[in-house]
Amino acid sequence: MKSLSPHQIAPPFARYAHGVELPAGSRLVRTSGQLGLARDGSVPDGAEAQAEICFANILSILQEADMGAENVCHLSAYVTDRAHMAGYMAARDAFLANVPVLPTSTLVIVSGFTRPEFVVEVEVWAAEAPA
Repeated sequence: MKSLSPHQIAPPFARYAHGVELPAGSRLVRTSGQLGLARDGSVPDGAEAQAEICFANILSILQEADMGAENVCHLSAYVTDRAHMAGYMAARDAFLANVPVLPTSTLVIVSGFTRPEFVVEVEVWAAEAPA
């Protein structure tokens, strides 16, 4: 993968790339949106704690496909209020801390999810270059 961040446009607001180029023939994995629902059914308070669960779930899905955070080429995240952006972004940045090629990212504010206690949802695309 190759991050694309042209110098002719303003830099990204945070830790992501404006574009990502994938090699031809890449193997792709697409996750469903993950909510801050722990395995035991609990939902912690706050966007950062919920996003940490989202990213842990995503990592489990990727590991089942023999991939990891370094394979993520795009993240889409949804929060229910601007106040939740900082917590989500902290969890996202921790998830991407050791990733050499930053993915693209979209963050959208939505009116809500299936249950009122959920404040963040995250989904990703991941890619692995052909051998």
